[in-house]
Amino acid sequence: MLFLSLPQSFLQMNTIFISILIEALPFVVLGVFIAGIIQIFVSEELVARIMPKNPVLAVLFASFLGALFPACECGIVPIVRRLVQKGVPIYAGVAFMLTGPIINPVVLFSTYVAFGSNWSMPLYRAGGAAVVSVVVGLILAFFYKGDGLKITAEHHHHTHKKLSIKQKLGETLNHAVEEFFSMGKYLVIGSLIAAAVQTYVKTSTLLAIGQGQASSSLVMMGLAFVLSLCSEADAFIASSFRSTFSTGSIVAFLVFGPMLDMKNLLMMLSAFKTKLVLITVVSLSVVVFLYSLLF
Repeated sequence: MLFLSLPQSFLQMNTIFISILIEALPFVVLGVFIAGIIQIFVSEELVARIMPKNPVLAVLFASFLGALFPACECGIVPIVRRLVQKGVPIYAGVAFMLTGPIINPVVLFSTYVAFGSNWSMPLYRAGGAAVVSVVVGLILAFFYKGDGLKITAEHHHHTHKKLSIKQKLGETLNHAVEEFFSMGKYLVIGSLIAAAVQTYVKTSTLLAIGQGQASSSLVMMGLAFVLSLCSEADAFIASSFRSTFSTGSIVAFLVFGPMLDMKNLLMMLSAFKTKLVLITVVSLSVVVFLYSLLF
């Protein structure tokens, strides 16, 4: 009987909150496992060997490395934090963080399906991700000094002891579980805010603002930020806006959302220094906005 007395909108918010959470959880779990595997099995020397020394090449390399890791934006922050701890330069880490959730086979295929088996939208999306991550990576490479990580002392003194495979797997599990609980709370808070906004801010309000080319891109970027969808599923939401919004603004939604939304902003702020997050957020917003005006 308790539920009957709750307002309808609250129940609706609850449903949205749970669906965002259920959609994101598998990818967070995948992300923390990959982070755990990197922690235990990938040595600092290996990272140093494969990462180009030249900042420009390192950014390009990291941007395209994203294609090999089908990580969602909710799971990628722990992976990047781990890589930076292993000696990947922060600008390369951020470039990887921006393309990882977009330029990967799973996401591009879901975009292809969502837009009626047409390749143009996945290509605009991948192109946008590549442009943004390279530009933002280069801005950080030349204008940001320091490693950008918030100090997490407990992780630094894991030397690669000679562990058996079984022990290594156990360690990987331990790390994944620790990481899951440290990132999980941000996921929950972000999902809750996103659900509240979806419930209480009317879509018609947004449509009224988003009539011009520039304003519709800004509205769709704002929408991507507050909806906080997983990059594997956001194309299906985006395609539902096709009749009301321009191609450019839908491209903005698809490129901006996986790079920046409520849940991963909270995760970034928990892992990286505020100044780094600020530069990243401002520069990627500007680049996505300008890119969307090309369509």
